[in-house]
Amino acid sequence: MTDLESLNAWLQECGVDEVEAISARDIRSWQMAVMEAGIGEGTVKRKLSSVRSWFRYMRRNRWIDRDVMAKITAPKSPKHLPVFFKESETERIYDAAMFANDYEGERDKLILRLLYETGMRRSELAGLRPWNIDLNARQIKVLGKGRKERYIPIEAELKNNIEQYLTLKEKEFPETDSMFVTKRGRPFNAADIYRVVKRYMSMISSAEKISPHVFRHTFATHLLNDGANIDAIKELLGHANLNATEIYTHNSREHLKEAYKHAHPRAGKK
Repeated sequence: MTDLESLNAWLQECGVDEVEAISARDIRSWQMAVMEAGIGEGTVKRKLSSVRSWFRYMRRNRWIDRDVMAKITAPKSPKHLPVFFKESETERIYDAAMFANDYEGERDKLILRLLYETGMRRSELAGLRPWNIDLNARQIKVLGKGRKERYIPIEAELKNNIEQYLTLKEKEFPETDSMFVTKRGRPFNAADIYRVVKRYMSMISSAEKISPHVFRHTFATHLLNDGANIDAIKELLGHANLNATEIYTHNSREHLKEAYKHAHPRAGKK
C-alpha cells in the first residue's frame, strides 16, 4: 500500500488522475525520482514489484487492457564477491591453544573445523546427529535444502577430532542425541553456532564480515584455488545448479591476479 501511495502521489503531481492515462514513461519518471531520492536498490525493486502486481490485478479484472509495466526494468544489483577467510586465518583454528581444555573448547573447535572442512550450512550443522557420521567410511551424511541428502568426505585428523569430541560428549551428556549441546545440555541451534564463529574468528580474522556462511564461501574458494573441479564443489556444497557455484570462480581469478601482481617481476610495470 505504501508503494502504491508513493506512485499515486507522484502521478497526482504530474496531473495524471486516471488509471487508463498512466503510461510507461510516467512509471519510469517515478522510478527515477525514487532512485534520485537515495532509496536503496532493494527498496526500488520492491516498489516496482508492488506496482507490477497492481497492474496485473487490474488487467485480470479487465479494468485496463494494456501492460504498462512490460518495458519497465528494475535496477540491476551489483554482484558482490563472496567474503572468505584467508588460509593463514583458517590455519589458526588448528592451534590447540585457541581453545579451552574442556568440553566447550572441544565442541567449539570441532564446530569451526567442520564448517571449514565440509562447507556445511549453519542450519545443516545445527541439524547434524552423531548417527549421520560414518567414521569407518569417513563421510558425513548432510540433509540439505529440500531435504536433499549429500555425502561429504572427511580427512583423518577431522575423524579423530570427531571421535574425541563424541567420547567427551557421551560422558557429559549421555542422554542427549544432538551433536552439539550447551554446557547445560540444551541442543545447539543456528544462533549458537553463529556465536561460536563470531567469538573465535573475530579474534583472528580481518574479514569484513564474520559468520558461519563465510566458512562456506571459504571452503569453496580454497578448493578452487587449489585446483578442485567446480562440478565436484557444486556437489559438496549441495547447490541445485552450477550458476550458484560459479561465483566462486571470480574469487579464484582475483586470487590469481594477486599472486601475479606480487610475484611476477613485470607485474608492477606501467
